[in-house]
Amino acid sequence: MNVPPPGGGPLTPSARDHGVALARAARAGNTLALHDLLDHLTPYIARICTPIALADGPDATQEALLAVFRSLRSLRDPETLYGWVRSIAVREAVRTARRAGRDRPAELADVPGPGDPQLAADIEDVLARLSPAHRAVLVLRDIEGLDEESAAALLGVPPGTAKSRLHRARTSFRKAWFS
Repeated sequence: MNVPPPGGGPLTPSARDHGVALARAARAGNTLALHDLLDHLTPYIARICTPIALADGPDATQEALLAVFRSLRSLRDPETLYGWVRSIAVREAVRTARRAGRDRPAELADVPGPGDPQLAADIEDVLARLSPAHRAVLVLRDIEGLDEESAAALLGVPPGTAKSRLHRARTSFRKAWFS
């Protein structure tokens, strides 16, 4: 069964079922299934890690894949595979971004002035001006489509904190984008 990996768009039911079946087989000791599962999950993990860790997205993706590999036996219910993987990917992306020294947002004085064509064209540049925590909540809410409570649970913060981070992240993003 050749099912496209869950990377570029929404997770299809057949791709989800395929991933769950691979997780079950890998947990049972099938090394080929483990290899196929990691290949299957790579684009999904990269889609989460890259906007949070930016240039270090590939490193965060690798770290998340290693964490999935090491912890797969601790996954109690393979039906929860994608939520479990998402939480690992977010954690590793934030950790990698912080380790890389991107935890401190840029000063507004450092933001290019109005009319700078690069700023208007480069979303990554705008995202780089946000802290990893702000990028993480933006990715979970605006790319992954999670509600505030689910995003808060994945980030390990109270829902009110996630809501305020999201508000500050969106405000900072808009300021950087339109300045």
